[in-house]
Amino acid sequence: MKSIVVLGSTGSIGVSTLDLARRFPQEFKVRGLVAGRNLKLLAAQVKEFDPEWISIREEEGVAPLRKLLGARRTEILWGEQGAVSIAAANGVDVVVAAIVGGAGLVPTLEAVRAGKEVALANKEALVMAGEIFVRETKRTGVRLLPVDSEHSAVFQCLQGNHREEVERLILTASGGPFLRVPLKDLDRVTVKQALRHPNWKMGPKITVDSATMMNKGLEVVEAHWLFDMTPAQVEVVIHPQSIVHSMVRYQDGSVIAQLGIPDMRIPIAYALSYPHRLKVNCRPLELTRLRELTFLPVEKKRYPALDLAYQALAAGGSMPAVLNAANEVAVAAFLERRIGFRAIHRIIAKTMAAHATRHPSEVREILELDGWARGKARQLIG
Repeated sequence: MKSIVVLGSTGSIGVSTLDLARRFPQEFKVRGLVAGRNLKLLAAQVKEFDPEWISIREEEGVAPLRKLLGARRTEILWGEQGAVSIAAANGVDVVVAAIVGGAGLVPTLEAVRAGKEVALANKEALVMAGEIFVRETKRTGVRLLPVDSEHSAVFQCLQGNHREEVERLILTASGGPFLRVPLKDLDRVTVKQALRHPNWKMGPKITVDSATMMNKGLEVVEAHWLFDMTPAQVEVVIHPQSIVHSMVRYQDGSVIAQLGIPDMRIPIAYALSYPHRLKVNCRPLELTRLRELTFLPVEKKRYPALDLAYQALAAGGSMPAVLNAANEVAVAAFLERRIGFRAIHRIIAKTMAAHATRHPSEVREILELDGWARGKARQLIG
């Protein structure tokens, strides 16, 4: 049995992870949960899974959460230090890193430094501090097991093959809800429309990232660090059906693909049980019922955010962290209806243009740059 900690337990990845823990009680024991402000859902999770420790975002939530838990005496921590304490706790085998955005960076890194195996759903951690993560995983011998469906697919397609024979990774993207919306209409799309993803059920920030395709840009940066590939070796193609989750092309011209229904429990289960596979009992993929599998090139004018991510990766150093911070601020402003949809990539581009690339060696420097970029983006919005 593996003991697990879930960072971001009330988000979509966290909920799916706990569903697997519910289905496979003989395989997984939930030792700790870290959540944000959804205290009601966290309390229900605590009552069901009986973790030893829980942590929430703010100390102000401790008293209301304690009231929701009643007589249960589970230890309640808070803030970044609370999340770090749980991520690095003794006796934990796997940490599921599913906190959305830059907030997940420090707890995930501390899990690596503590020698925990990490099931990585927080792509922003590698985007912000990929070089530091690679250095620490080599030092501790820790595995980063990808949870994103695309990186899980690449990971599976690489099994049993030689990395030096890989020519290219091909990440697939659904194209989001605006794949066929006329370009002239994108300035007028609403938050409600942006949150209407055609295939996946995700949190609001990630869903907007899918609509702009920034999520794919962040995944390009993540793939660079996870699989030691150059930017030119990571390609993105549009695949509206979200059935082929990603592919690997080898030097002999062969392409190996991983297919499956769009259900995040499949890649989560593979990361948790690697190198084995659990009988997840998701709806099987029936090939004879597929009408078509379509692949299209990315239209740069429709998805300028993807190009910004490639630019940030080419610049290297601190630029991906600046890209990520500006994106988080801009997406939040869009969700709050303070800026339009097309303003998101413009805010990111202007923030990047105002930054001179640096090469931080410590997390503290990255967090300082993250703060600068957030302030710059807010200034541009303000």
